[in-house]
Amino acid sequence: MSSPFCPDCGADAVAFAVPDAVADYAGAPTMAICTRCLRTHEVDDAPIDSDFSRVVETSPDGDAGAALAVALGKLGSLALNRTDIVALCEFAEREGADVLLTLDRLAASGAVDPHFDIDRRRPQLQQFLGSS
Repeated sequence: MSSPFCPDCGADAVAFAVPDAVADYAGAPTMAICTRCLRTHEVDDAPIDSDFSRVVETSPDGDAGAALAVALGKLGSLALNRTDIVALCEFAEREGADVLLTLDRLAASGAVDPHFDIDRRRPQLQQFLGSS
């Protein structure tokens, strides 16, 4: 089976299992993150890849990577998704991810065209994570 494609931009996507600890914040038990626009979407029949390095080489892996992927998919609407994003990022950090460093590396990579403005979202997210 091949990897899934993003329904929004058509780029390759990385399928992953959503950790039970953050399942309430995701739309399905299996999701995919687009390697270009960083949107997430539900997938049913895609093989689980979980190779988040396909998004950016230094992406966290495992449960931290999955939680961060779900959070990235929600960053297009920080006002509506703030509680979910903070919970997902805090979980990712507890699992060993450096969320803000990952955002910096995504911004510097030039390989992504996110559905949100990384330079705008990063300081907002830093403030939320620092105040929670």
